[in-house]
Amino acid sequence: MCSSGPSAGSRAARRLSAPAVAVALALTGCSGPETTAPDARHPPGSVLRVPQDYPTVQEAADAAREGETVLIGPGTYRESVRVTTPRVVLRGTDRNKVVLDGGVRLVNGITVTGAGSVVENLTVHRYLANGVLFTGVTDERLQQRGGGGSAYDPLDTERFPALRGFRATAVTAYNNGLYGIYAFDARDGVIEGSYASGHADSGIYVGQCKPCHTVVRGNTVERNAVGVELTNASDRLFVLGNRVLRNRVGITVNSNDLEALAPQRGAVIAGNAVVDNNAADTPEQADGGYGIGIGIGGGTGNRVQRNLVRGNRAAGMLVTDPPGHPASGNRIEDNRATGNGTDLVLASADPGNCFRGNRPATQSPDGLEGLAGCGTRRRGAPPEGRTAPVQAPPGIPFSQVPAPPAQPSLPDPAAPGRPATGLPGTVTPADYPLPETVDAVPRPR
Repeated sequence: MCSSGPSAGSRAARRLSAPAVAVALALTGCSGPETTAPDARHPPGSVLRVPQDYPTVQEAADAAREGETVLIGPGTYRESVRVTTPRVVLRGTDRNKVVLDGGVRLVNGITVTGAGSVVENLTVHRYLANGVLFTGVTDERLQQRGGGGSAYDPLDTERFPALRGFRATAVTAYNNGLYGIYAFDARDGVIEGSYASGHADSGIYVGQCKPCHTVVRGNTVERNAVGVELTNASDRLFVLGNRVLRNRVGITVNSNDLEALAPQRGAVIAGNAVVDNNAADTPEQADGGYGIGIGIGGGTGNRVQRNLVRGNRAAGMLVTDPPGHPASGNRIEDNRATGNGTDLVLASADPGNCFRGNRPATQSPDGLEGLAGCGTRRRGAPPEGRTAPVQAPPGIPFSQVPAPPAQPSLPDPAAPGRPATGLPGTVTPADYPLPETVDAVPRPR
């Protein structure tokens, strides 16, 4: 018997393609708008619309099946969202008009634990911890404690294996209490074409992955305590063609014992503009860092190449040893370091770090590129270098950092979703030349 009224499966029917609905109606012998059962199968690639089909983003994310897209219409959504289903694409129709707002009350904006899932073309701000978190840590109690580092057992990587596959594209994250876009215990990912500002820790963070198989490219990070942070993040990790401007510290590469998988090793940082990281209208950096362009603290085997590093008051590029983690085997070469307090600083006792072809460059210790040149023989480590003395100004609350201007939206938000599989693909650092100016860093389209 056919019913003309709405059924319990009306939402499921809206998610079906038109041919599938026709088949379902034919099978029931109905010619009216009868819907299928709520558990009916349907082909991958269906689109779940918010608020047309589901009033909240979370309801749509819960209903989404593997391979589907949740398409969010313009509006302000005052909720925390968890994406637990694999290969879901969470996308806004307009990057600047689709806003998730934590009200300086909710902890995380979007938490993704579904392998191969994507967040793109939306804005997330005013959360107490993170804007977007990609993680293999599925314990919600730990997620609510903020996201990583000391919030987790740093040795428990077997309980929480890394999330495999993630992507953030054209995301605007600003004024969140810790991180803007945060990949922790996650690998095989891409963070691209995004913007992060006003974070009390870092705008973009990649931590606790080995191998990472991750690329951070074409992003703009400014007015954060730290622009881009890599901690215990190793092997096939690339930071390429980003604008890192007006933070307290530009890029940091760290080893520590708060997270698993130390020491850090094997990142490539190339083709970035790391400029004027001395902003006062930023949250304070937890360790008090200020005026540093690129800092390697205990990282090993990294390559820092073809970056424009300018106007950082304490140091342009700094290599140093935190307790228990000597920096070793880092190559700092072919960068343009100019107008910094001291352009090149080596404060590591390990003789394996080297500098070459960084132009023009004031150096500490004097003659650093001769004392620790790449491919030269040497006896022991050179004398310890020092950064220029700089007094860091007081910071401001993360919620008070000025909001960013509108950012470029995806050109075709109705296009089929692309889950985060097979990432990051082929990555060629040589494709990222030395930018002579900030504007020479290509903006993603």
